[in-house]
Amino acid sequence: MSELNLEIVTPSKSAFSGEIKSITVPGTKGRFQILKNHAPIISMFDIGMIKVELPDGKSDHYATAGGTIEVLDNKVLVLADSIEQVSEIDEERALKAKQRAEERLIEKKSDLNISRAQIALARALNRIQVKEKYN
Repeated sequence: MSELNLEIVTPSKSAFSGEIKSITVPGTKGRFQILKNHAPIISMFDIGMIKVELPDGKSDHYATAGGTIEVLDNKVLVLADSIEQVSEIDEERALKAKQRAEERLIEKKSDLNISRAQIALARALNRIQVKEKYN
């Protein structure tokens, strides 16, 4: 039985390449799933968790900072801003990033880019949640 072919890449690495049963991504308007014979799409996705169901029934989980997904002829290309498989997430580093972002938001210095600090906080919280839930 043929499956979907998935490739996940970031600006710095190839995170996954191979056959899958499905992929679920955190869309900008809610989570959505891609299965075999899905209609062609190009869509953005947000900070969140990507779930990849493998042909053997196991699943891989990834924390992502958003990006773009393209589906065409049972080929799925994920261009992620950043992505980490659960086993790659350094929880201590994520906790420190969370603390730094929270401190920046509390201090409210005049040169603070609030939206950048909020995004940093969201990314850190996502990494922590994915690590705790799927580790």
